[in-house]
Amino acid sequence: MKALKLTALAAAVLAGSAVSQNALAEITANASVTSNYIWRGLTQTTNDAAVQGGIDYASESGFYAGTWVSNVNYGADDIYSYEHDLYFGFSGESGDISYDVGYLYYNYDSEAEFDFAEVYGSVGYGALSVTLSLLAHTEADEGEGQDFGFAEASYVSVDYGMPVLNGAELGFHVGYHQGDFAEAFNGVPDGYADWGISVSKDGFSFAVTGTDLDEVEDPSTDPYDNDSVKFAVSYSVDFEL
Repeated sequence: MKALKLTALAAAVLAGSAVSQNALAEITANASVTSNYIWRGLTQTTNDAAVQGGIDYASESGFYAGTWVSNVNYGADDIYSYEHDLYFGFSGESGDISYDVGYLYYNYDSEAEFDFAEVYGSVGYGALSVTLSLLAHTEADEGEGQDFGFAEASYVSVDYGMPVLNGAELGFHVGYHQGDFAEAFNGVPDGYADWGISVSKDGFSFAVTGTDLDEVEDPSTDPYDNDSVKFAVSYSVDFEL
């Protein structure tokens, strides 16, 4: 997913060299399939599979930029079919402390008129990281009483990863999403918390996620089932260009 992809990219472009950026620049590509595209605890494909991929540029100076795409589906009669992200940022480390700051633009079908962008920053200590994402701007129109201004919506998360048996990695995640724009885009009545536990090895990943959203009174009217615990199996591969 987006957040996990950016975290991995940040680790790959840690600063620490005074050599020319162009001389040590690297371009890589990635491709993945997942049984359910889950973003901040919510399905982006009505619990169906997704095919995803991207291209990244990274330099030893810490600067990176890239693009990423996935199919999405928010219901049988909706007008969304894809998500196309564009991002750039700068990351680095000093001893056990790491940091990452950047800008991420989410592009959807033009008919949806719901493109938006976030600015984000994270600080890590060893395997623990804290990330804050703030709404930067959006093309979506505000409804009555809504405020889609800068930083009027936010997402804060804490992540921790640790090695386990045979080279596998165990990951833990908690986050909180709030603001008028978050409620409008996600179709939820209020701010909500999400959590996740994942096990990854050799490109394969198994994740269990959930939220604190209240149960829908009539489940037959809810194609997302975002109040329930979800399971997702994914496989990804990275290669140099």
